[in-house]
Amino acid sequence: MLELRTLEADDWPLWRELRLAALAEAPYAFGSTLAQWQGSGDREERWRARLSIPGAHDLIALLDGLPVGLASGVPGEGAPNVELISMWVNPMARGKGVGDYLIQAVARWAAERGATGLRLSVMPDNLKATALYERHGFTDTGKPGDLLPDGVGRERVMAKSLAAV
Repeated sequence: MLELRTLEADDWPLWRELRLAALAEAPYAFGSTLAQWQGSGDREERWRARLSIPGAHDLIALLDGLPVGLASGVPGEGAPNVELISMWVNPMARGKGVGDYLIQAVARWAAERGATGLRLSVMPDNLKATALYERHGFTDTGKPGDLLPDGVGRERVMAKSLAAV
């Protein structure tokens, strides 16, 4: 059974567990690194702050009761937009609809709060994630994303309209 759970700041240990797993398993997929969130970066107040972004909606996906994915919706630049961030699904749960479920939930939440668009950034070589987002109606905006660690490339910015959600 697949279910979603909305997290609050007090749920930081669960968020921490999944986020560290995501950064370890898929370092190529995130702007943050595992090293940045370990050692001196691994502090309860930092994890709580991450789950306390004003106006954010933080979710984890549970498959048969086990936490297997996460995603967040955060207010974007400009009132009618929301950004999908921190999306990850455990490899053992991929291909089982977890990513679809998370994207749909964030899109519904964004539409309910009056957002007209949903955007995200994805690493340009993360083809599986890009295909997932394209299946959900995201298209390339043509706008440059954040600079990659190599100092040359940029994240790919994708967006979709929420008019039909």
